[in-house]
Amino acid sequence: MRITVFGATGGVGVQTVRLAVDAGHDVTAVVRNPDGLPAELRERCDVVQADIMDPAAIEEAVKGADAVISAVGSREGRAPTTVCARSAAAIATAMRAAGAERFLMVSASGLAAERGDDPLTRFVVKPLIIGPLLRHAFADMRAAEREVRGSGLAWTIVRPPRLLDGPGKGRYRKAVDRGVTGGFSIRRADVAQALLDFAADATTIGHTITVSA
Repeated sequence: MRITVFGATGGVGVQTVRLAVDAGHDVTAVVRNPDGLPAELRERCDVVQADIMDPAAIEEAVKGADAVISAVGSREGRAPTTVCARSAAAIATAMRAAGAERFLMVSASGLAAERGDDPLTRFVVKPLIIGPLLRHAFADMRAAEREVRGSGLAWTIVRPPRLLDGPGKGRYRKAVDRGVTGGFSIRRADVAQALLDFAADATTIGHTITVSA
């Protein structure tokens, strides 16, 4: 597949680029700063330096892509941010202009208490602890999800819990349009693998999929 990755210098983004090129895919990594991508990956993919908030600047990067993956995340900590929502809107606009259709975006499982969550997580941890703590980041992600759902594209939203570094375990649990029971964390590499798996799986289109270790 021809795959375009946004947020390619972030934790999940780097792993997505790495797994994609290892699998033989033709990868375009869209970045603000090419130096943020490991040198060994820069040599194995096409690197496009662009402002991801400008649809015209990224249109060429998504043209002809079989799948476009956004692993964009905020680096503002607990401060107000619109990075996810603005980038999702810009990417969707560029894709429509370029005629690209398949769009996958990384969100977060903490956004909503869902069926499948254990009672403690559903009624205490998410609404009373994580939600208030990360309210600005979650507000941005909810807005990004609305952008994706209303984009008219063949979308899939992927919601992981707490992200961990380290080698992937080579497996993950998933739940479609609901939470993963006992899903508290996952390796970034395993999220990347899930993104690549879902990109090639048409049954995931139009769904929000929670993934966890």
